[in-house]
Amino acid sequence: MDTLLPASRMIGARLKARGETVAVAESSAAGLISAALLAVPGASAYFVGGAVTYTKAARSGLLGITDAQMEGIRSSSEPYALLLARTVRARLGADWGFAETGASGPTGNRYGDAAGHTCLAISGPVERVITLETGSSDREANMRAFAQALFRLAAEALA
Repeated sequence: MDTLLPASRMIGARLKARGETVAVAESSAAGLISAALLAVPGASAYFVGGAVTYTKAARSGLLGITDAQMEGIRSSSEPYALLLARTVRARLGADWGFAETGASGPTGNRYGDAAGHTCLAISGPVERVITLETGSSDREANMRAFAQALFRLAAEALA
């Protein structure tokens, strides 16, 4: 967590200075993105809420994403990450939606992605989406790398 705090503090400070809010949907980062944002004192000024959408049941139950919305989209993809970011943003009424979906390891996922694969998205006044491949099977290291990459993407979008 210590390696994530400088980036989450910077994101929090930018959001507070702009008077904006964020909601998070994450999967293989398992709540680490939300935890880092919430570790910053004063997070209630910008953090609306978050969801760990690790399964289809969570995606449907927490975000209301239907099978029809998933038509032609597979999990752990850029279109899915963008759908998550847009949906969590709209559902929680935030200015920004941050999303992560991937395979933290030690093995890949059922969609054929290797461990260390993630797609990250930011939805707000601007949108960004990227794919990251760490090439590592280290679950904890990948979770941290996914969160760091999301914070870099958010910093770019908030610049």
